Amino acid sequence: MILSKVVKPTLLILLSRFPYPLEKGDKLRAYHQIVDLSSKFKIVLVCLTDYKINDYDKNALRPFCYEIYVFKLNKLYQFLNLSFCLLTDKPFQTAYFWQFHIHKQIKKIIQISKPDYIYSQLIRTTEYVKDYHACPKILDYMDAFSKGIERRIQEQNWFKKIFFKQEFIRLKNYERYIYEYFEEHIIISEQDRNFILHKKSDEISIIKNGVSKHFLENNKNLNKTHDLIFTGNLSYPPNVAASLYLVNKILPLLNNKINLLISGVNPHPSINKLASSKVELTGWVDDISDSYLRSKVFVAPMFIGTGLQNKLLEAMALGIPCITTTMANKALGAIPEESILIADNEFEFKSQIERLLEDAILYNKLKENAYKLVTNNFTWHSINEHLAELIVNSKNKMLV
Repeated sequence: MILSKVVKPTLLILLSRFPYPLEKGDKLRAYHQIVDLSSKFKIVLVCLTDYKINDYDKNALRPFCYEIYVFKLNKLYQFLNLSFCLLTDKPFQTAYFWQFHIHKQIKKIIQISKPDYIYSQLIRTTEYVKDYHACPKILDYMDAFSKGIERRIQEQNWFKKIFFKQEFIRLKNYERYIYEYFEEHIIISEQDRNFILHKKSDEISIIKNGVSKHFLENNKNLNKTHDLIFTGNLSYPPNVAASLYLVNKILPLLNNKINLLISGVNPHPSINKLASSKVELTGWVDDISDSYLRSKVFVAPMFIGTGLQNKLLEAMALGIPCITTTMANKALGAIPEESILIADNEFEFKSQIERLLEDAILYNKLKENAYKLVTNNFTWHSINEHLAELIVNSKNKMLV
């Protein structure tokens, strides 16, 4: 008897950035989703980009994708779109990433590939596919962009405040408006879901971020050269603010012998100025786990931004006890004093850092409980199994 080959359904994934290298949260999420979903779907990957993507980065995705299309955004068109956007009520986020000539090409790709499902990451990409109705579409909000912008308003000068307030209103309305164009909706955390002001926002499914085996099974034994560490994309405003807060507010309150490692890609000029005998900056590193493992305590004073912080998951998976804010922990859901410590001002951070560095029993308890939390709740494979089910079941919503 000849067994027929099982044909995988086609999933077109549309991203606002090419998902490699893994230096940003949306890239990390997309990459691991593609890797796991490729076992169940024939993936057609469509990406926008601000810069040319090299073959090395493309080759990192080729084993998991049937086709890869990359479209470079035109700077002149971006300027014109943003200018025209002033006359509309759409967010500048969507205007920046939408271009007519790319839209035409994406339409052709959809016509040729005839996807069974379309997965659109972030509201930045939704204008390209929102009016296509021949298959179910899944929107990954990831975060509530509007809330992230709102939290940053007070930090801006008077001119930027006008722009940020306007963008906050546009994003809030668009997040509600675009809901109707998609059959399935997902987001990283419950707190972000609550900021999507749609009457059916409680139907948005929670698909968390996760950690890879590289972190969970890492058994390197590196010397602890630093007391404290902070990592992330260091051009991202919430991470810039956290780095400055760490060095300018928290570090002066601590013993002079305590040192800090700040490790991450594209450091903002203000971060580059922080280097000193007590503060080491690494910039991009090939394996960020080495930075974590060289340090004793992960400190994340996150007061703005949204979503679940990958950096906290990675630190916990590597056995590095964490201190963060109430806001950042809401998405994580770790139990304070059991698997994480909480601080909401520089004096509380000082106290919690000193506790961890001086109390070996507390240190080891947090280390063990945090690892269990991550392994039980935040592995990419189990998370993406749930995502695959949602994608397949989105067809039922289309038939309703």
